[in-house]
Amino acid sequence: MNCLTMNTSSQPSTPLCVDLDGTLLNTDLLFESLVQLLKKNIFYIFMLPVWLSRGRATLKHEIALRVEIEVRTLPYHEPFLNFLKQAHAQQRPLYLVTASNILIARKIAEHLNLFSDVIASDKHTNLKGKSKGLALKQRFGEKQFAYAGNDTSDLAVWQYACTAIVVNAGKKLQAKVQRMIKLEQVYPSNIHLIKILPKVLRIHQWVKNFLIFIPLLAAHRLTDIELLTSICLAFLAFCLVASAGYVINDIVDLEVDRQHHTKNQRPFASGEVPILYGFLLIPILLGLSAILVSFLPLMFGVILILYFSLTLSYSLWLKCIVLVDVFCLALLYTLRVIAGVVALQGFNLSYWLLAFSMFLFLCLAFVKRYSELLHAHKLNKKQAEGRGYITDDLSILANIGISGGYISVLVLALYINSQEVRLLYQTPDLLWLVCLLLLYWISYIWVITHRGLMHDDPVVFALRDRNSYLVVLLMGVVVVIASLWGF
Repeated sequence: MNCLTMNTSSQPSTPLCVDLDGTLLNTDLLFESLVQLLKKNIFYIFMLPVWLSRGRATLKHEIALRVEIEVRTLPYHEPFLNFLKQAHAQQRPLYLVTASNILIARKIAEHLNLFSDVIASDKHTNLKGKSKGLALKQRFGEKQFAYAGNDTSDLAVWQYACTAIVVNAGKKLQAKVQRMIKLEQVYPSNIHLIKILPKVLRIHQWVKNFLIFIPLLAAHRLTDIELLTSICLAFLAFCLVASAGYVINDIVDLEVDRQHHTKNQRPFASGEVPILYGFLLIPILLGLSAILVSFLPLMFGVILILYFSLTLSYSLWLKCIVLVDVFCLALLYTLRVIAGVVALQGFNLSYWLLAFSMFLFLCLAFVKRYSELLHAHKLNKKQAEGRGYITDDLSILANIGISGGYISVLVLALYINSQEVRLLYQTPDLLWLVCLLLLYWISYIWVITHRGLMHDDPVVFALRDRNSYLVVLLMGVVVVIASLWGF
């Protein structure tokens, strides 16, 4: 992130008052605290209106009394923090001045050990905008302090300051501040929501939703325009709901993700995208999905609601329960296949397909957990963050996962010998090659996982892996030949 140094008459002895939310931190502590509160007890949601009716200061204070924020892993604005460390080394007086509650602000000040004092909201006063400006004017005197902020509400503070540092603000706000007082430093905003949106929505994960097409593909009906249109609408609806689930999961998992070696780079965990944007995005995604669902059979909507409910339960509770979490992941995959069936009126669910899906996706779910636990083991940790497994479980996870994968191949082998296959394929015996390829791929990903080379998400790994592409291509060729040519 670039820093622009401006000409200024500010002296090193001039007190620098530093805002917290959006300035020193690339996040908002009120939303961070709110997430932690509702994770602790969802029924606190009924107390929020009561506290808010007594004022924003009371709301912040009551929440702060009930949560513990992990201040070490918060997304600090590193370039600005380095500037503050240099200023502290030069013995410039620094003050943490924030609208966040003083209970949390003091913990951050103690952690950073840079500030002479903390001036923050308490149970009675919401120190924001005009009230913050007047408090600093009374404390230091008009034009006797510098102020670092990021929001339009900070204009009411800058009018009493002698110089300004603008952090994470747009060009319009920078221009307003520059017309008001002299600028010491400018740290431009790096938020480009359009560019980061695919990462927020985890669009690369949408590839999982192509499982919806499997029933149509298995029935050899891809050329039916009406059915293809329905399945495409179902695919888009599922993608939107899945992305809403990913946003919820990322917000709920903020603290855990920040302690993870790769998940700490997710948009919300890293502070790249404000949590508020996530709260706004969720109803938009669900609303757009609901519009698409209105054109599809009612049962598809029921399956989609079940999927979203299960996703929500997984994010909040189930992923911490040993074995329940992996079975839940496998079920979420399988629900995509079932959704593909119910989106097509007149189609019946194939129990062969259902059994195959459950065992294969159970295998992949165990790959995911094994990979996370193995990384924790290499870091000499006893347990993976936010999970119920201990490192001693590694061998049993591998055994169950490999068994699930091989059973899926067995189900496929039994299906090849069924009467249904004789009706769909000219040369069904060729499908034994698919069994061989699938056996290879399952064995291959477990070898990769055991070596510690597996990505946190097997789907992401498969999208980047040449061997996986080759296996899928060969399977496709075999299926096409078995369908069209008789020998």
